Amino acid sequence: MNNKRIRRRLIAGMVMGASLLAPQLAWSEQYAANFKGTDIQEFINIVGKNLNRTIIVDPTVRGKINVRSYDLLNDEQYYQFFLNVLQVYGYAVVEMDNNIIKVIKDKDAKTASIRVADDNAPGLGDEMVTRIVALYNTEAKQLAPLLRQLNDNAGGGNVVNYDPSNVLMISGRAAVVNKLVEIVRRVDKQGDTAVEVVKLEFASAGEIVRIVDTLYRSTANQAQMPGQAPKVVADERTNAVVVSGDEKSRERVVKLIKKLDAEQANTGNTKVRYLRYAKAEDLVEVLTGFAEQLVDDKGTPQAGSGSKRRNEINIMAHTDTNALVISAEPDQMRTIESVINQLDIRRAQVLVEAIIVEVSEGDDVGFGVQWATEGGAGTQFNNLGPTIGEIGAGIWQAQGEEGSTVCNDGTCTENPDTRGDITLLAQALGKVNGMAWGVAMGDFGALIQAVSSDTKSNVLATPSITTLDNQEASFIVGDEVPILTGSQNSSNGNSNPFQTVERKEVGVKLKVVPQVNEGNAVKLTIEQEVSGINGKTGVDVTFATRRLTTTVMADSGQIVVLGGLINEEVQESVQKVPFLGDIPIIGHLFKSSSSGKKKKNLMVFIKPTIIRDGITMEGIAGRKYNYFRALQLEQQDRGVNLMPNTDVPVLEEWDQEAYLPDDVNEVLNRYKDGKGLDTKMRQTDPTLKSISNSKDSDAEAATDKDSADE
Repeated sequence: MNNKRIRRRLIAGMVMGASLLAPQLAWSEQYAANFKGTDIQEFINIVGKNLNRTIIVDPTVRGKINVRSYDLLNDEQYYQFFLNVLQVYGYAVVEMDNNIIKVIKDKDAKTASIRVADDNAPGLGDEMVTRIVALYNTEAKQLAPLLRQLNDNAGGGNVVNYDPSNVLMISGRAAVVNKLVEIVRRVDKQGDTAVEVVKLEFASAGEIVRIVDTLYRSTANQAQMPGQAPKVVADERTNAVVVSGDEKSRERVVKLIKKLDAEQANTGNTKVRYLRYAKAEDLVEVLTGFAEQLVDDKGTPQAGSGSKRRNEINIMAHTDTNALVISAEPDQMRTIESVINQLDIRRAQVLVEAIIVEVSEGDDVGFGVQWATEGGAGTQFNNLGPTIGEIGAGIWQAQGEEGSTVCNDGTCTENPDTRGDITLLAQALGKVNGMAWGVAMGDFGALIQAVSSDTKSNVLATPSITTLDNQEASFIVGDEVPILTGSQNSSNGNSNPFQTVERKEVGVKLKVVPQVNEGNAVKLTIEQEVSGINGKTGVDVTFATRRLTTTVMADSGQIVVLGGLINEEVQESVQKVPFLGDIPIIGHLFKSSSSGKKKKNLMVFIKPTIIRDGITMEGIAGRKYNYFRALQLEQQDRGVNLMPNTDVPVLEEWDQEAYLPDDVNEVLNRYKDGKGLDTKMRQTDPTLKSISNSKDSDAEAATDKDSADE
């Protein structure tokens, strides 16, 4: 043992001695690395002295090394040699900020303060570093397991993915980490790494894109991998096709596009365009004027060139198929089709719900005393009902006359009793409100009247209508009441008497023109009317009308107040005998008083809802449908009074799945099972929100009904 130690020291001394004999400038940057059976801690001490670095060695670092080098190493090479030796024996170096080096085990290095490297200073060899790599086209959580198989995870290597930022954090030896970073960058490449713009001369960009998409969709199942299919986009403004993808696929598509970009034959300049949403007759008027301007902008053709016929544009509408027949040059055809594409779009619909709330109450109190004598003196007041004179006249006429006996020449005739006429009495009693009490004593009579009434009403009407954007719609629920407007009697020798009658619509009316603006705002031009019959007068009937005409701006689903009336009216009427009616207490015998108080609150609200797709319409329709179905189910449970065996008609259950696409039904099934659809998504996504509302519409319909009843 001592002999080996002596030999090692002798060798080290010879090396150091040789270094002293060499030129100072050259040998200070070169080292000989020959260690045979040397203790690793002694090896670390020798390297620290040569590099003039302070090295802290972990107590667990033990063992012997055997290394021999036949080349002289400079400072950088000597340090890398030091790192290589430690890596072979399972140790690593951690450089501190104060120029101190720590030698620890590999597995402890990943949690130590190793340097965070970047592209400017990636590190070399076996230096321990950490790199943060951002991914742009690949998910970090999918790539991390693959990289862990290429890294020394049992030692100092580690690969961690952070999903919110989609980054990878790779720790380990610099050479291994740099290799993994290069692998990541090669893998994290989008399929369309290059973009090429192909300008067209004859063909339409939109038509070329449709052909290419159809071709690749039909062959993509078996012929190629999903990532190899190129992407093609039409730029209508410049009539160009943008192609992106890998080089081979891109070249193949560009070659196909150039072959398709050929001039049309003379017989091929006519095209039939079927419309999806717009009306053909309406578009012809717009496109004809646009086509005239298009021909003028192209310029007047030269005489004798024969191109005037080719420059003419003819557009006709075929009503039965809702199609346009267009004849034009290829460039003109592209321009016209671009205009059609922007006009033939699905217009939004608006559900407008008007809410009319009217609450009114009234109190009336009256008391009056009237008296009269046979001599004619008395009082008559008409602010409560009939006067004592009207009732007295009716009673007098209703009494009739008793029968009499008339004898002439011994012959007697008995006249029967004459029955009185009660017409005047009936008319007088018809005016009585409340209680009327008559008192008669000798030639004195009195009429006492008292009345008290309390009236309350609560009216709620919610007319609703759905219409297209910028399309007027009207709604009415009511009656047609005949009104006499003129007549001609049979006097003055007229043998053809007649009457002219008009009919007036009364009820709830709603007329609206919605205009959907950018975002969720809706401009509404509204005419709202609620009318009814008050009663008859001496001439004709009277009507009560509440009409509102206005233009408002509201957000979709927002309730906006349009207008209202808050009216409170107090009326008091007193008829009395002067001086006598002012006497306290006794004065009530000489006067008639009536007091009335009426209070009315009327408010009109509007709620527009924008419907942009069929799913939203299904949700609204399903909710309304199930609301009425809930009413029928409740009626069925309650039954029909006095007819227990009567079947109440009930709407069929709303089968929403039959109207929705398969992918939407799949989402609904996950939502029904409580999987895959969180609450935040349902609240923020309007489509999923409408689906969820429609799915729960049975329960919500019952709740809406209870609220309406309250």
